[in-house]
Amino acid sequence: MRKFPKGLFYLIQWTWGLPVNLFGLIGYLVCKLRGRRSERFGNAWITYVPWKSGGLSLGLFIFLRENHPNKIWTPNARIHEYGHTWQCLLLGPFFWLVIGLPSFIWCHCFESWRRKNKVSYYVFYPEKWANAWGQKATGLRMQIPSDPLKERSDD
Repeated sequence: MRKFPKGLFYLIQWTWGLPVNLFGLIGYLVCKLRGRRSERFGNAWITYVPWKSGGLSLGLFIFLRENHPNKIWTPNARIHEYGHTWQCLLLGPFFWLVIGLPSFIWCHCFESWRRKNKVSYYVFYPEKWANAWGQKATGLRMQIPSDPLKERSDD
């Protein structure tokens, strides 16, 4: 993945992945107009936003919680969300159905169930796949705590 031609990567993202990337671009531009900090990460742009939620990947545009108190959360989230960027490259307009909607439901509707049963956020297929591809694409390794309750916590 790291040797994937950059020009081809962008060509596919802006054609096959156009719907997802247009939403991401709009979000990115709104954040830039509001003075939010952004940086390049691989072939994507990460923008840090003042929300309590975690991360969101819309193709080439990643939005992460700014100043997360858990010191390993941000490096892990960068890698994980970048994995979703690669999923968009593969799935294009089907990203919403195959990754986006299931991931949103898993994140927002099953949080209390995961906590109660001590189930890792990353066991569900879109998240496990994003971790694997993000690590492969960046060459970086995520540091996932053995306690699932600490994976996404604020401490």
